[in-house]
Amino acid sequence: MSYFVHATALIEQEVSIGDGTRIWDSVHVRHSTSIGCECIIGEKSHISYAVQIGNRVKINAFVYVCTGVVIEDGVMVSAGVIFTNDQYPRATSPDLQRLQSSDPNETTGTTRVRCGATIGAGCVIGSDLAIGRFATVGMGSVVTRSIPDFHLCYGNPARSTGYVCKCGLPLLRFLAGEMPDADELCCRACDRTYSAERGRVFALEPVGMD
Repeated sequence: MSYFVHATALIEQEVSIGDGTRIWDSVHVRHSTSIGCECIIGEKSHISYAVQIGNRVKINAFVYVCTGVVIEDGVMVSAGVIFTNDQYPRATSPDLQRLQSSDPNETTGTTRVRCGATIGAGCVIGSDLAIGRFATVGMGSVVTRSIPDFHLCYGNPARSTGYVCKCGLPLLRFLAGEMPDADELCCRACDRTYSAERGRVFALEPVGMD
């Protein structure tokens, strides 16, 4: 098996790790998690059980990924990001006499981070939502609802303030909530082109590109 696990990392049973993946110091990966090929898991990050991580994913230091999260291929999760999945958290039963189980139940939410997305440093990600393909979430944002493909979002709660290219550069900036239409948006860095209609962004690359 051609992956690297630092001597101080804790990898529980039934964890699948793909070729070329590197897991750094003091990382804890819980049981039944799947990590794809050529990933980086940064120091002191915690990956809970039954998490699914795709190929070529970068997870920086001090990231908390809870149960119920799916991270697709090519995603960037920056330092200090926190995922959540409990919509009605309580430590105990209402009479305070019984510690509540940490196992998932009917109120446990799920989150999917779609391919190519970037989550900036220090973000908090809610549950029962998706972060769209190649979307970018600005640092320190609090995500409480789904983010469309190719959108740039900031704030608490995070709101769309622009469209972004696959390469990461902004295509168009606008005031939160505007989401203007555009027949053609061209990236000044890589010349990829897109259109936008009613907040939906479509790639216009010729067949075969990428």
